[in-house]
Amino acid sequence: MEVTIVDNQQLEIQKKIDKVLCGKAEVESCCPIKDILARFGDKWSIYTILTLGKQEKVRFNELKSQITGVSQRMLTVTLRSLEEDGLVSRQVYPEIPPRVEYSLTPLGQGLLLQLLQLADWAKLNIDQILEAREKYAKKEKQVQLT
Repeated sequence: MEVTIVDNQQLEIQKKIDKVLCGKAEVESCCPIKDILARFGDKWSIYTILTLGKQEKVRFNELKSQITGVSQRMLTVTLRSLEEDGLVSRQVYPEIPPRVEYSLTPLGQGLLLQLLQLADWAKLNIDQILEAREKYAKKEKQVQLT
């Protein structure tokens, strides 16, 4: 049996997926994608990283005003989690009142680049996604009527 370039590419993709997902017994200890998505795959973390990427340093209230809909508590929790993971740096200045600035670390900058690639993909494919959702909704409505 002859293996084509397309077949070979598909095999390479499958190998990469296997490396990322690991075996069932190893999932808890070695599945980085599961851990990463669990930690900062939520919308507030992503919005926070993208917003921090627009400026070198941002104060808390300025950041909060730029992320529509986020509460003070949720932004605080999000920033602490991102700081714990080494993605965000928090600089406190000994002033009265205290001044606190947030910025992305080099690790956070690396994630920002990946998020921008995802954003580019989303922009290119949003029409197809919305069309698929519309078709699905129509199909579901027909199923409910029968």
